Amino acid sequence: MNDDFFLRNRTTTAIITGGAQGLGFAIAERLAREGAHGMVLSGRNLDKGEKAAASIQSRGTDCIFVKADVSIPEDCFKLVATALERFGSVNGLVNAAALPDRGTLLDTSPELLDRMFHTNVRGPFLLMQGVVRHLVETRQPGSIVNILSMVVHCGQSYLSAYSASKGALATLTKNVANAFAANRIRCNGILTGWMDTPGESATQQKFHGVGEDWLAKAEATQPMGQLVKPHQVAGLAAYLLSPESGVMTGALIDYDQRVSGAYPE
Repeated sequence: MNDDFFLRNRTTTAIITGGAQGLGFAIAERLAREGAHGMVLSGRNLDKGEKAAASIQSRGTDCIFVKADVSIPEDCFKLVATALERFGSVNGLVNAAALPDRGTLLDTSPELLDRMFHTNVRGPFLLMQGVVRHLVETRQPGSIVNILSMVVHCGQSYLSAYSASKGALATLTKNVANAFAANRIRCNGILTGWMDTPGESATQQKFHGVGEDWLAKAEATQPMGQLVKPHQVAGLAAYLLSPESGVMTGALIDYDQRVSGAYPE
């Protein structure tokens, strides 16, 4: 294998939302391994975010953390502006931050629905808007990766609002891909299955009252005996951000061990 493969993201300067932990941080680590030029991580926890950025910085990639809540438009604008001020250019974006709160069709309040769509749809929309505007104005190619979910296909009854928000982002992913293909700006989505992250652990405890052994019990029910691991998805995200993925755009990739549309025999 060509040694350049291991530095395939050396021209990448990326914004990664939700980059302080879980999948966002795993993607940042993978990009650093692949020689990324620079990164801006964002999240709501300053202490955790600064530690994450310092970890990436120690790997040789220039990295800063920006405290931001993507449900707030001004924070989205600040995030793009800070990245451009720091690096002069941004050619990669990973929308990994998301609100996973529960809500069925019957018990989802208007306030929850607004929070869900402001975080999971409007935030990514505004960040894509800012990055794509910069790329179009500077006539540079770029790549966007939106972290979606297998619930795009349906989702459990208690994920009605969440599923709807991720479905909206899936459509937006394809729309952006089509609109800016001629500008060499690519946009793809990864539909992750049930994943082992700190955020998922907190969600399980908050909404489902699970014990400390929840992960072992959950993994015992899965076809391959595990939940999806962030470092596994990170490799795919890094590939989609890199020139290695060529002209691939508008793809919604199922990343799960359960096949959508399959039924017990």
